[in-house]
Amino acid sequence: MAPSHSFHLHASHQHLHWSNALAPVLTIPSGAEVTLDLPDGGGNQITRENASSILSSFEFGKSDPCVGPIYVEGAEVGDVLRVDILGVEPSGGYGWTAIFKGFGILCEDEEFREQSLKIWDLTAAASTGYLVFKAANPRIVIPYAPFLGIVGIAPSGPEALPTVPPMQETGGNIDTKYLTAGSSLFLPVKAKGALLSCGDAHAAQGDGEACGTAVEMRSKARIRVTVEKGKGWVKSPWVLTAPAKKPTETEDGGEKEGREYMCLGIDPDLREATRKAVRGVIDWLAAEKGLTRVEAYMLTSVAGNLKMCEVVDMPNYTIGCSIPLSIFVS
Repeated sequence: MAPSHSFHLHASHQHLHWSNALAPVLTIPSGAEVTLDLPDGGGNQITRENASSILSSFEFGKSDPCVGPIYVEGAEVGDVLRVDILGVEPSGGYGWTAIFKGFGILCEDEEFREQSLKIWDLTAAASTGYLVFKAANPRIVIPYAPFLGIVGIAPSGPEALPTVPPMQETGGNIDTKYLTAGSSLFLPVKAKGALLSCGDAHAAQGDGEACGTAVEMRSKARIRVTVEKGKGWVKSPWVLTAPAKKPTETEDGGEKEGREYMCLGIDPDLREATRKAVRGVIDWLAAEKGLTRVEAYMLTSVAGNLKMCEVVDMPNYTIGCSIPLSIFVS
């Protein structure tokens, strides 16, 4: 059945900063589906045709363009915006990975100071389920797992914030590879209407995005956007991961296997980002599962998983703390 409200947003509606003063380009009701045409994380500057020369003239200031913002009716400060990722697919037959001077976790190492670019063939990725990194000696293939690197809403103030670093509360360039089709992102609303924007799709990425780029691609994404109330423990981005492809039943008869609920801690200090993620999970376990905070802290230690989701978009690190939902049984 088609959704009662569906909208489309073209890639021409781009911005390169976050602010609650940005004028919305689309207004939707809660529960609506939106299809977005998205440029790649380099602002479509890199193509197959210019691959041999583009890095010398690449304009880093055009990186991480966002499409939006979208005003969501009924979204008020204190609410939570739920963004269900329904689909992400390439809109071109190629992607790219680059090493840029001064960018990436090893940017100060002498051996990685020279810029480099790799073009990926994406034409068969959806059918094969993988990307070819190296054809032979040895053959190396990478799982195809497209996701949205940028999903964010307006911060509380009008000050213009750049789109490259993720925002500590309202998301943005979180580059968290778990935002694939079937997942959901929860963001605390800090401005009326939320002012949602998306961008920077990746065909594949490892946790951390170590060299500074993933398999960057132009894309078409489909999302569903819903306003939720009464979730005061959502103080930073939260991710509900997609179900396993072949879910197995837990003791309570649900299909939770493979799904995790993950709080993202975002901060310039790596240890503080980690603390934020752990505290967020404790808040959730106390509020939603009825645990004492001491019980929640212990459970996080024995069942939780810490993930370095993003470590290159300075000044902020993004650390995830996740709890597998399969541990909760009747």
